This record gives sequence, C-alpha cells and structure tokens, in this order.
Amino acid sequence: MQIRKATINDAKGIAKVHVDSWRTTYKGIIPDEFLYNLSYKKRTELWIENIEREDNFVVIAENPEGEIIGFADSWKRETNIVANSSDLTSIYILKEYHGRGLGKELLKQLFLQFKFLGYQKIFVEVLEDNKTRYFYEHYGAKLCKSIQIIIGGKVLNELIYEWDNIDEVLAKFSRTEADSGDNH
Repeated sequence: MQIRKATINDAKGIAKVHVDSWRTTYKGIIPDEFLYNLSYKKRTELWIENIEREDNFVVIAENPEGEIIGFADSWKRETNIVANSSDLTSIYILKEYHGRGLGKELLKQLFLQFKFLGYQKIFVEVLEDNKTRYFYEHYGAKLCKSIQIIIGGKVLNELIYEWDNIDEVLAKFSRTEADSGDNH
C-alpha cells in the first residue's frame, strides 16, 4: 500500500471511495434513500474543487494495482474560529481494506502536515453512531461538544473532538510502530 499526496487526476478515484464508504459506513445511520442518491459525478466535481483549494491537504492510499482505496483531508472549516488550528475533515477507506492500518497511516500524514504548519489544535466532527470516533479517541481526541445536524431529513448527533497537542499524537504513532516492530 502506498500513501501519497493527491493530485487533480485522483479526484474520480477519491469520489468513488467517498461514495462507496458513505454507503457502508453510514448504512443504518443516514437514510438509505440519501445514500443511494449519492453521485460519483457530483463527488468528483467536489473533489476537483477540494484538491485545488490551497488550504486543503489531501492524501490518498493506493493498493498495489494503483487503485485509490482510501483518502484523508484537512482544512480549516469556516465555523472554526480558533486561532492556530485546523480541522481533520475526512478519513475514508473502502470497507474491504479496513483493519490493515491504513487509517493510522492516513491520520499520521495529516498530523505530520499539522505539525509542519505549526497548528496547536485540531478538530474533527464525527457522527455519534459512527464507530470511527473510537479510532480518534484512541489517538487522543477529546470530546468537546455535541450538536445536532440534519442529513437526508434525519436529525443526527454530531460529536466534535479536539486534539490540543500534536506532538503527543505523533509520539503515539512512534510508540505504536515501535511496539509492533513496524518501522516504515
């Protein structure tokens, strides 16, 4: 598996992962009709815009055949008014590639970028019913707020987590790699 910075040519592959991941991750959480109506074409257009944004950092995971199987991105949301901070806006991996350490590698790349940019706080928003929140908690994210949002006509609880020490998160990656003997 390879992790690299996304280029505009990756937009279509990212869009496919985005739609397919939403359909598996949010099945039973977001209404089926909403998930069914997600469009690869519209998501491709969205990802072209996202990749072109100067303030957005997008990384992808590829399988040995060069197919995009996961991605992550970060930029500062308009609702984020905290100085010297940014937002982890997404990490999605195709279901058949879960449990292989790709989420950890994508998260690590984002946190290396946060460190490079000198951020002090990072926020992530995750639906309460999405098990990914436990992944973020494992890497030290602290719950700071819960809000209600509406997706597909359904009211959902969204949890807002915060990391306030990027070095601690990066150190956790180093410890995890040392513990597993996986120093790549």
